[in-house]
Amino acid sequence: MAYRHLFFDLDHTLWDFETNADETLTTLYERHALARHGTFDLPAFKRVYSDVNQALWRMYQANKVTQQQLREARFVRTLAKLGVAAADVPPTLSAEFTDILPEKSAVFPHTHETLDYLRGKYTLHLITNGFEDVQHRKLASSNLAQYFDQVITSEHSGHLKPDPRMFAHALQAAGARAPESLMVGDNLECDVLGAHNAGIDQVYFNPAKRRHFAQVTYEISSLDELRAFL
Repeated sequence: MAYRHLFFDLDHTLWDFETNADETLTTLYERHALARHGTFDLPAFKRVYSDVNQALWRMYQANKVTQQQLREARFVRTLAKLGVAAADVPPTLSAEFTDILPEKSAVFPHTHETLDYLRGKYTLHLITNGFEDVQHRKLASSNLAQYFDQVITSEHSGHLKPDPRMFAHALQAAGARAPESLMVGDNLECDVLGAHNAGIDQVYFNPAKRRHFAQVTYEISSLDELRAFL
């Protein structure tokens, strides 16, 4: 059966999370003069934050921490690892990050032209584990909202990728069937394995061309490669 519905992940697939987060962390580091609390520099701050944030997101996706716990912990843990006492962590740091980050607009190369090409041929949707209040702001700031019929978030569905119930909810919301659907995402577990277990074909977006042994329907390193088979 030919594909009719394309489901995209947002962060790290269309919206360039690393670039946008890097700019936001620079702003916070400079605004609060964080280096005065220790001997670390900006690259160290970004590196430790990335490690802490990724670990917390893995815990969140495993339902081991809540959204609020993730938000409250990430900067406290980051700065603790850099030798900053909890009392010296600016209390508004996490809220400022959440406020600034979604206003950033960097997307991966070929995002808009690829979506322009695809939306004339397929119905496009988003399926994301990102927080509801943030994801819609990201879509607006990057001019991506226009492309998608349904935006399915984990908060709205009550489930997180790779839970098959998340994909079942997405299919129902889109009025789609699994055999006519295709999932495009950067995460082998959440996007690829999750879609596979829901009976949906997958495109693994792998811009770094990381080596792996997963079985995927398609693999691309640039979004414009979707035109080769869609």
